[in-house]
Amino acid sequence: MAIDMTADSAVVGALTARRSVRDSVWWLVARRVLVGLLTLWCVSVIVFLATQAMPGDLARIILGPSATAKQVAALRTTMGLDQPLVTQYWHWLSGVLTGNMGNSLIGGQPVSELLGERILNSATLTVLAMIFILPLSLVVGLLAAVFRDRIFDRSYLGSALVVTATPEFVLGSLVIALFGTTVFKILPPVSLISPGDYPWEYPRQLVLPVAVMTLVGVTYLSRLVRVSFIDVLESEYVQLAMIKGLSMRRILFRHALPNALAPSIPAASILAAFTIAGSVVIEYLFAYPGIGSALVDAVSGHDLPMIQAIILLMATAFYCLNQLADVLGALDRSR
Repeated sequence: MAIDMTADSAVVGALTARRSVRDSVWWLVARRVLVGLLTLWCVSVIVFLATQAMPGDLARIILGPSATAKQVAALRTTMGLDQPLVTQYWHWLSGVLTGNMGNSLIGGQPVSELLGERILNSATLTVLAMIFILPLSLVVGLLAAVFRDRIFDRSYLGSALVVTATPEFVLGSLVIALFGTTVFKILPPVSLISPGDYPWEYPRQLVLPVAVMTLVGVTYLSRLVRVSFIDVLESEYVQLAMIKGLSMRRILFRHALPNALAPSIPAASILAAFTIAGSVVIEYLFAYPGIGSALVDAVSGHDLPMIQAIILLMATAFYCLNQLADVLGALDRSR
């Protein structure tokens, strides 16, 4: 009877502990959402103030140097630029929350319409890069861990160090020089896509930018996979499996792989966030019509509504993916 009561108490204790962990995870998610909303509001304030602090009178830029002071004043009143910054911010934020981000000062079209096509192009580029990054990072990291301190591992670490130390702009320029211009000239050096067309209809134009993003991503994520596999391979239960005579293939894919992948999943979310942020350089370099190149064009043209919308959009995506990485890490620790 005493043994049964002890067993029942152990079961109840385990269930209570599991429920407590689950509740703490949900509380973490709820807290992250609340903090995220506050953070994004702070980001919106910073974005608005930073764009307002850009040099030059917006009304004067729109009308040109030949406009009279009366015309400039009338346009400032029409655009609400003569109102206090708090009022201007409130009107802008209200429009953002309702999907109205204003009109582009260059094209005169609604910003939401102009960005819709650009977002699709950038999302296609990022998704394609992640499709290649994830399996390649797993394979390279696994091989480097299995052949630790051998020729493959040392060559991989040396190459990864070189790639990490080289800016993306330089890597992209080298790729263009090798495969798009002087050496092999087998792929287009720029990724021009006709307006209204889908980017996957131009597979040759996507090869070089996706290749550069994949190279950078694999260099980052595969090193984390390598470290995770090394830690797992040195663990007691893997050493015990080796002593029992299990095959290396079974040990790797049955025992080591699930445990080694767990820390890499949050890292993949962070990598996706950095891939979105790094797309500005890649898109500008390859003349790819995404939100990154749109941001460069908006800054050069002093198009404040476009600048505000793009920066806020990229900051939101970056923050959400970082929070997703934190939540996935918490879920992994609660297992």
